[in-house]
Amino acid sequence: MSTIRVLLIDDQPLLRGGFRALLDAEDDVEVVAEAGDGKEGLALIRRHLPDVALVDIQMPVMDGIETTRRVAADPALAGVRVVILTNYGFDEYVFNALRAGAAGFLVKDIEPEDFLHSVRVAARGDALLSPSVTKMLISRYIAVQPRSEGDQALPELTNREREAVALAARGLSNDEIADQMVISPVTAKTHINRAMTKLHARDRAQLVVLAYESGLVSPRNI
Repeated sequence: MSTIRVLLIDDQPLLRGGFRALLDAEDDVEVVAEAGDGKEGLALIRRHLPDVALVDIQMPVMDGIETTRRVAADPALAGVRVVILTNYGFDEYVFNALRAGAAGFLVKDIEPEDFLHSVRVAARGDALLSPSVTKMLISRYIAVQPRSEGDQALPELTNREREAVALAARGLSNDEIADQMVISPVTAKTHINRAMTKLHARDRAQLVVLAYESGLVSPRNI
């Protein structure tokens, strides 16, 4: 069993300490470093190359959105999954962080077991976006007119890749996509990975945004 390497970035020492205590108690998780602002955190991300960076959205010096944007823009950090920490739930700041390259977000008052599960989900490359959050994301913040519809959307993809992306955009896991498409979970993951490569998407969260912005999926389909 490989160890999940986590880096904490938050300007509240007490909160960082609480998260660290939860993570350190797990056999498969290691906290490699902590930072109190985005600038310091970015330097530590580059030094330690964690699997998951838990990043507060509002911090001094450099906020979570800019930190996420710089991580996503650096090819050397392609393996780092940024998870945004917020006090307020889903809002425009969180949406901007997702568009910048975050894999998902967590509310700071999350239950401990849900927090640990979410870290593991992010580490394996899945987006932390439930179907209900996805629908809210689209209806509130993606205000563009679809460029195309159905089979004409995302022409870079094969039909099966397009089908897998549409299901992922509705919040389905690889196992659930496999059930819907009557294929193996490995094949479902392959379709998603190939789609991310073709569309230059950092992770599944960006695939969700692309699926809606292209018109492949609409909120009424969820």
